[in-house]
Amino acid sequence: MTLRYLLDTNTLSEPTRRFPDSRVLAKLREHTGELAIAAPVWHELLFGIERLPSSRKRRILEDYLFQTVRPTIPILPYGKAAAEWQASERARLAAAGRTVPFVDSQIASIAAVHGLVLVTSNHGDFHPFQDLQVVDWKL
Repeated sequence: MTLRYLLDTNTLSEPTRRFPDSRVLAKLREHTGELAIAAPVWHELLFGIERLPSSRKRRILEDYLFQTVRPTIPILPYGKAAAEWQASERARLAAAGRTVPFVDSQIASIAAVHGLVLVTSNHGDFHPFQDLQVVDWKL
């Protein structure tokens, strides 16, 4: 299958929630093989786990990341094209008086340069970017 969607951290984390959203779970199953994540999302997830003490919760999250996510969902790197897109968008937004979080602009840039739809429930974080298609599978 062809990659179509780049998952933001909140979407990729949905299956680990105590009460996961059934719509998101259905979409994750429906689009198996069409999903990717950005290297900064992988970092956010690992950083979150590294901050947890040794516990049952940490082991469950580690199992999810290393047994489910890593073997089945490609992790797209932040490269030259993404850096150029990100610099251009951040400059455009700064000129308009808008400051966007650096990591969100990295994730947006990876989605944009790969022509992928960004899946997030934090639509507002990504709304300012041009030429970026964003969907929320909770809606």
